[in-house]
Amino acid sequence: MSLARLATLVVAAGLAAWSPMPATAQQPAADPDDVASIDAIITALYDVISGDAGVERDWDRFRSLFVSGATLSPVGRPGGGAVYARRVITPDEYAEVAGASLEANGFHEVEIHRVTEEYGVIAHAFSTYESRRSASDPEPFTRGINSIQLMNDGSRWWVVSIFWLGEGPDHPIPAKYLPVGG
Repeated sequence: MSLARLATLVVAAGLAAWSPMPATAQQPAADPDDVASIDAIITALYDVISGDAGVERDWDRFRSLFVSGATLSPVGRPGGGAVYARRVITPDEYAEVAGASLEANGFHEVEIHRVTEEYGVIAHAFSTYESRRSASDPEPFTRGINSIQLMNDGSRWWVVSIFWLGEGPDHPIPAKYLPVGG
């Protein structure tokens, strides 16, 4: 059997297992305004994780933005080593692991620039961000790029994955991903 024929059979068999993308029974329903467009869902993502110290986040709203099986993947150098690695977590794990720290210390992440590509019902956004402990902080303590993959199921937008890397000396943010003059 040729490789092309085998690949066709594998893809066809996999299609039979596909299911619609509605929220699972455990997943909260999304506010329709949060998921009506690419701009709306990305705005909701930044809004829901941001707040001053002592301000509780709406983790149900956060979870409502993600399709079942979605992933969040920070990239970094574990232990300060030379090799980069990716850590894969779920939206629930993010809320559990990062939530307490965001709420205790304050965290405001804002998008400063975005490059979006769309094809049919899928989209990819390279969303450049700045992070501050308080919205009034004059300078960010970090910035980087969120690579956000999205899908529209015909009724709403879903976050499929977020893959991010903070800016560093060996990988400054290129000018094409910064606002004009940024």
